[in-house]
Amino acid sequence: MTIKVAVIQFPGSNCDLDTLHILNNVIGIKAELIWHNEFNEGEFDSAVLPGGFSFGDYLRSGIIAAHSPAIEHARKMLKDDKPIIGICNGFQILTEAQLLPGALLKNDSLKFICKWVNIRVENNHTAFTNRMQKGGILDIPIAHGEGRYYTDKLNELKENDQIVFRYVDRNGNATEVANPNGSLENIAGVCNIERNCLGLMPHPERASEEILSPSGTTHGKLFFESMINFIKRGGN
Repeated sequence: MTIKVAVIQFPGSNCDLDTLHILNNVIGIKAELIWHNEFNEGEFDSAVLPGGFSFGDYLRSGIIAAHSPAIEHARKMLKDDKPIIGICNGFQILTEAQLLPGALLKNDSLKFICKWVNIRVENNHTAFTNRMQKGGILDIPIAHGEGRYYTDKLNELKENDQIVFRYVDRNGNATEVANPNGSLENIAGVCNIERNCLGLMPHPERASEEILSPSGTTHGKLFFESMINFIKRGGN
């Protein structure tokens, strides 16, 4: 089975080539860089909205890209149970497009933060976490200025098991110190009810090669391996 993934490029994307490299050369599947106005969901099995500063983050992060023609194709893709992941700015785009719940606000420090963190797997029954262990701790980097997750429907997210990752310390505790940006309840990533759309602020494409990891781990590969597993088994 040949799996074909679109890495959707917006003006200001800067993690698109990193993601393309990991999918093509590390994971070993066919990925193509697609300009956002040229994206057609019918040609692909999955899509990645990469990190960066789409449209310069004017107005607010992700809001202009959320009105790109690519997003309407993304809606169709999700209805066909084809998985989509939004990484960092991609997460911001998905929330602005209301494909995922909540919003990403300025970090509570009001500073751009770039460092490696630990996140705990809260839900391993999604298109991008099915190869992970629930409660497992992943080493993964962040790089953002507006990553503070907030929602006024926290109870609904908990009831639907839509909280996928939380920032934790090395021992797996979701403490205030382990929370790099002030996210509500240390939330680092969420999914839609259907489990085929995931958004997270950390960067799995930057944690998929040993040479990039301070700990020598490649936890980021698990996201893409889970995606492949989801597609091969025909979705949920």
